[in-house]
Formats: sequence, C-alpha cells, structure tokens
Amino acid sequence: MTILTQHRSPHPDTLTRDALTVLQPGFTGTTAPDWLLRRLGEGLSSVGLFGRNIASPEQLAALTERLRAERGDVLVAIDEEGGDVTRLEVRTGSSFPGNLALGTVDDTGLTRAVAHELGRRLAACGVNLNWAPSGDVNSDPDNPVIGVRSFGADPALVARHTAAYVEGLQAAGVAACTKHFPGHGDTAVDSHHDLPRIDADLATLHARELVPFRAAVAAGTKAVMSAHILLPALDPALPATLSPLALHGLLRAPVTAGGLGFDGLIVTDGMEMRAIAGTYGIDRGSVMAIAAGADAICVGGGLADEETVLRLRDALVAAVRDGELAEERLADAAARVRALAAWTSSVVGSDASASDPEVGLVAARRALRVTRSGSGPAYEPPAGPVYVAAFTPVANIAVGDETPWGVGAELTRLRPGTLTETYGPESAGAEAVLAAAGERRIVAVVRDVHRHPWMARALGMLLAARPDTIVVEMGLNEAPASGALHVATHGAARVCGVAAAEVVAGV
Repeated sequence: MTILTQHRSPHPDTLTRDALTVLQPGFTGTTAPDWLLRRLGEGLSSVGLFGRNIASPEQLAALTERLRAERGDVLVAIDEEGGDVTRLEVRTGSSFPGNLALGTVDDTGLTRAVAHELGRRLAACGVNLNWAPSGDVNSDPDNPVIGVRSFGADPALVARHTAAYVEGLQAAGVAACTKHFPGHGDTAVDSHHDLPRIDADLATLHARELVPFRAAVAAGTKAVMSAHILLPALDPALPATLSPLALHGLLRAPVTAGGLGFDGLIVTDGMEMRAIAGTYGIDRGSVMAIAAGADAICVGGGLADEETVLRLRDALVAAVRDGELAEERLADAAARVRALAAWTSSVVGSDASASDPEVGLVAARRALRVTRSGSGPAYEPPAGPVYVAAFTPVANIAVGDETPWGVGAELTRLRPGTLTETYGPESAGAEAVLAAAGERRIVAVVRDVHRHPWMARALGMLLAARPDTIVVEMGLNEAPASGALHVATHGAARVCGVAAAEVVAGV
C-alpha cells in the first residue's frame, strides 16, 4: 500500500535535499570523511555513529564539532542503550547497567537518574539523538535479540521505566528514540537475520506490546523506531517498518481512534537487516518505508559508504518522479527531521553540576540478586586467586562481540593471580575446566544459560564435581539458582561485572 497525493513536479534541488534529509547514514573511521561533509552541505541532516567511530570522549567531541562546522543543526545519532549495547564504551563495557537491571530494581527515580547521566555524557560529546530506550516487553524468555535489553516481561513495569528513561535522557538535551515499535519482545527470530512473525491478536498487542509505547508518547519521546517484524493481526502482508497500517494507522492515528497519537519523528531500524534487505532490498524498502509513514531511514551499521547514501537518495527521487512516492510525503518526512534538529539545537541540556558519575555502579549493585542453594554453612569468599570459567555464547549483532564482559578483570584486581579462560560450544566441558582450575575456587560465568543447552550441560557437570563453584549469571535469570553462591546481575555491563565481583570476593 502506498499513500499518494496529487503528484506535481518538484524543484529538483528541493527534491534532492529532501531525499538526503531523511537519511541517517553511517561511515567508517574516527574522523568525518570528505564525502560525508560534502553531503551535509547538500542537505543531509543526520549522521549515525557506531562503535567503529569512537575512540574516546575527546575524539568523539572533536568529530561532532567538525560535523557541526559543516552543518550547525545536524542530528548526531547513536545506539547507546547502556548495559550490553554500548557504543560510547564499546571497548571497555558500559558504565551503566542495562534495562533489565533497572527494571529489576524497579525504582523509576533511579532509571531517570541513570538515563540523565548517560544523556549528559552523550551531550557533552555532541550527540543529540539516542536510538534508545528499548520499550519492548520481553514476553518470550527465549528471545534471541531483546532479552536483557528490555526492562522486563510485565507491560506496566516496562511502561513506567520507558517513560522515566525518556524523561531523564531528554532532560539532558538528548532526544530519545523509543524502540522497536510495535514491540519486538515476543519474537523467536532475530530481525538482523530474518523476518520475525508475531501471531498475537490485536487485543494482546494493545494490552502488552503497545503499553510502553503509549507511555513513551505520553512522556514526550521525540522519536520512535519501527521494528522489522510481521504482525498478521495488524498487517498480514508487510512488516511494521513498511506498513501504513502500523505507522500511519496506529502510531500516528489519534488516541480517540485507537492510535497512539504520536507526532514526532519515526525512524526505521537498520535497513541492512536481513528482515528488509533480504526480502525487499534496501532501495525498495526505503521508498516503501517513507511512503508508509516513516520519516528517517537508518542505514550504516553494515553499509557505511557514500555509494549507499547516493543509492537511497536516488531511489527516493526516482520514486517521487515516477509517482510511486508522494512529493508531499517526502517533504513532510524531511520537515519532521528538521523540526527535531531545531529542537536539539534550542534545548539546553544539564550542566556539570548535575553530574552523578557513580549512579551506574549504584544501580548495578542494587540490581544484584544473590542466592545460595542448599542449607550449608554461610558463604565463605575465596581467600586467594580464583579460576574464572566464562561460558560465552555467540553475541547477537545488536550487542556485538567487541565489548568485553564478565567478572575476570575485576576479580583479578581484587584477587591478584586470578586466571580467566573462555569456553564456547566446542570447548565447554567440566573436565577441561577442572584440569585448568586445579585447587583454585571456580567462578562459572554464564549468559542466558537457559537458552544454551551446551552451557547448561557443562555447568551441571561442573557443579556435580565441584559443588563449591560460584555461579554468576549475566543474562536473563531464568534457570534455577545453583552453586555455593549464585549471583544474578541482569546484564553484562562493565559495572554489573564490578558489582558481582565485589560480592564474590566478599568486599
């Protein structure tokens, strides 16, 4: 379905500028390439940043300053959720726990404070649009892509923390982009790899998935990101990103008509993801998304070059000239991009006096859930160095495999001489861990053990041989507590590892 109005021939410069304006492309390197600066002068209004673009806060600030020297109102966007998904601290791990940890604490004041401090740091580096928070209700614990990125499985809890996060982030002068509309939590497929399908009925959709998005809209979220998911009850043919029924008929529709009444910027999820690229192609998909009601095309996680920008620009221009995409729809989308850019240019963020640098660690400590199995003696922390066996699954693309996680580094600091080894599906085995550990106390670090049979088997055999093993779960805490001590962190941010190591070491 394509939304069309009467076609007329636009001025070519206006059309080209509008087509560039609706793109949010990425690039490679830690300095802005010449082609990107040139396109900013021609109408490009947004740039997306990823971990590959960031070496330090100082470098990032210099990069954004250079972008603004070319275009003062440029939207500089980033995928900085905190927790497992960090770009600002991609090589060290995040200073902030992720959504599940915050939802576990269930203190909206704390969530607001964490989001505000994160926003303050982004603003200080010149970033003014964050593709966060995730408002997904993680109703399927086997979800391969959301998991700890969600505040939880209860719609009301997710709603109140999504709203608090939006408020905290935007109080720091950074626009929030609540994702992944209309909700990616009940999926067993990662949309980076294929097109997920959710067979919930409309009543369930309204009672579960949409609850946090309504709260985000009420809290004033400046942007919403669409999901590449198929919901047959809403649109049997098209995924939400390409569906006028989802974007125009639900997200934009007035509350009185059963919609969410959202009037801000609608951003697509990454168009290179296989759910779109593998079915429609990014050129065709981008045209369909704008026609359906999206305002900005996110691209650059994988395709981060000038050729991609020009391909999408030209596809949009051709679609208008061919009458496939209404000129007014493209102009409206570009106007919404410019309106958000104007807001970010005018809003005054928090100053240094509002800084709360320890709030992330405080939140991570509060999110810990520590249990002991059995009725044996009280927990005795290891007196000397330990052996950390990190059972490591393949990271999903949203998280990436660049960011370190676990407790090994912090336990090495607290217990000098500690050794750490990583085990995967091919190498996990109790015999190997026992032989490497020797007489040392074993700390088994797992991530979503309930989702990985190989991990559960290895852990079970290890606990049978060494019941004094300490278990640290850094994903969803769905498996029964086990080990002499079981520490659930509800996420794998660096601060979650620090908090867990403190408990293990008894400090």
